[in-house]
Amino acid sequence: MSEQLGNKDDSEQSLGFIGHLIELRDRLLRSVLAVIAVFLVAFPFANDIYHILAMPLVNNLPEGGSMIATGVVSPFLTPIKLAFIVSIFAAFPYLIFEAWAFIAPGLYKHEKKLAVPLIVSSAILFYVGIAFAYFIVLPNVFIFMMSMAIDGVNHAPDITYYLDFALKLFFAFGIAFEVPIATILLVLGGITTPNSLAEKRPYIIVGAFIFGMLLTPPDPASQLMLAIPMWILFEIGLLLSRMIKKKSSDKQSEEYEALTEDDMEAELDRMDAEDDDGPRL
Repeated sequence: MSEQLGNKDDSEQSLGFIGHLIELRDRLLRSVLAVIAVFLVAFPFANDIYHILAMPLVNNLPEGGSMIATGVVSPFLTPIKLAFIVSIFAAFPYLIFEAWAFIAPGLYKHEKKLAVPLIVSSAILFYVGIAFAYFIVLPNVFIFMMSMAIDGVNHAPDITYYLDFALKLFFAFGIAFEVPIATILLVLGGITTPNSLAEKRPYIIVGAFIFGMLLTPPDPASQLMLAIPMWILFEIGLLLSRMIKKKSSDKQSEEYEALTEDDMEAELDRMDAEDDDGPRL
């Protein structure tokens, strides 16, 4: 009889695992289809999208300068590559929704309440980081580079190299703007505390400048424009984590104070009973 029950439990676990795999497959398929759908809409406008991306560079080229394509198929493939990346960025909220729908059933109620604003804010901060890189960083980087350029040199940037350069900056700033979310998650996960992070502030600032040095062009302007916002965002995340931690502590105190004497006696009796039911030889 026990063997039959054991086989039944194993089969139920197997079916549950297969069910999760099927759900994961379906959600990944829907995510891929969403990206493809957006790409089909963006594909006819691939060249226009690239012109928009190139504006920070083109507007700062010296008179007579222009972009070139050194590869045979670069004029065709480069805009298509950009349109595909834009499709992923545009479908990002839906991708987050599918990921959330997959993991939400396994979360507790209080975790769901906290996860929704964190996911939404992380998506918004990612977009804000990209916008900051496009409207602030790229124009100033090219102004600085052109001011340091050698006279008499014909400036003709390659379209493929520029796309890779811009995407690298977009990803760097998009990830950097997630610092407040990462700070809050570290505190809520019990990995560290706000006070511990505050004590490590000098190391975190140095790490921000190292991160900016590694992920930006070798010029001080772009490195500062990445490191300083990361520092500010860390301070914002630290402040928010203190507020969330304090609110959680106050709620626990209120729940403890709301316990009646009978509840406390019942809890003590339950703990004593657990101690009495310890392992016996």
